[in-house]
Amino acid sequence: MTDADAATFIEVARSGDPARFALVTERHRRELQVQVHCYRMLANYEDAQDMTQETFLREWHKRESFKGHAAPRTWLYRIATNVCLDFLEKREDRTPQDCEVLYLQPYPDRMLPEDPQESVVARETIELAFIVAVQHLPPRQRAVFILRDVLGWPASKAADALELTVASVTSALQRARVTMRGRLPGRRLEWRGAELSKDERGVVKAYIEAHERNDLDGLAALLREDLRFAMLPEAGTTTTTAKDAVDGWVSGGLFRRGHDDWRGIATTVNRMPAAALYLRTPGEPEYRLFAIAVLRVEDGKIAELTGFDATGKPWLGLPAAL
Repeated sequence: MTDADAATFIEVARSGDPARFALVTERHRRELQVQVHCYRMLANYEDAQDMTQETFLREWHKRESFKGHAAPRTWLYRIATNVCLDFLEKREDRTPQDCEVLYLQPYPDRMLPEDPQESVVARETIELAFIVAVQHLPPRQRAVFILRDVLGWPASKAADALELTVASVTSALQRARVTMRGRLPGRRLEWRGAELSKDERGVVKAYIEAHERNDLDGLAALLREDLRFAMLPEAGTTTTTAKDAVDGWVSGGLFRRGHDDWRGIATTVNRMPAAALYLRTPGEPEYRLFAIAVLRVEDGKIAELTGFDATGKPWLGLPAAL
């Protein structure tokens, strides 16, 4: 925001006019990416939506506390961070154990920044592996890491937002970085880039075609032998062989009658390649959205596959039927 924007913000905040206040804050809602910030904190799109709404509601109730000493952007992110921390206190029973983050949901790319300069940054810090790794940080450590290493705030500003000392913030950040290095895939730096690679596009296409042909061998050939697989929210992530993964899918009913008439469309979520799978059951005229498979591709093979139930999730922005 410019100085003029900040002055307008203060004037509107003090006016007590909810309609004007809503117009001013709505202008900056997408630019500030508050919902993405909440998503990084919570790993769940629906929870992030709710906490974004709570952020703007709390901003209205706290409007008179804004004195202009910090930028409105900083003030808003401070509120959003504390809204998420309050929520996480109530979600303690859902803290991930080992590698399980059962509440994880994908984030639709249409809600991410459109600025090409921000796309790479968004991909590095929005991919599922990053989001999952962040969830293994204690809530306040998680907030420090996101404010410092994702948003790029100086230690003093992060300390002020979280009501901590600069020394506490520095210590928390050091511990968070150690955890993140241990959780992120070793070759992560090699998959940077705003656009999908030729390999990624080709693997998604082949994955969809294997489903449409009921081709088990073709599906198995796409998988790396040390595949990491999860189908959420049913089970946590496991490392398995390609054969065991396919055998498990078959025993679960894949390609049996009623689960053998598939169509798919290529898409992206979390800046990652994905296949939206549609199933037509016997007697039905349409293919209904069934699941979305998010893929991490290395050397032309699927190294990680995270599947999500896609039914009843219009926020994904996918057609409900084909």
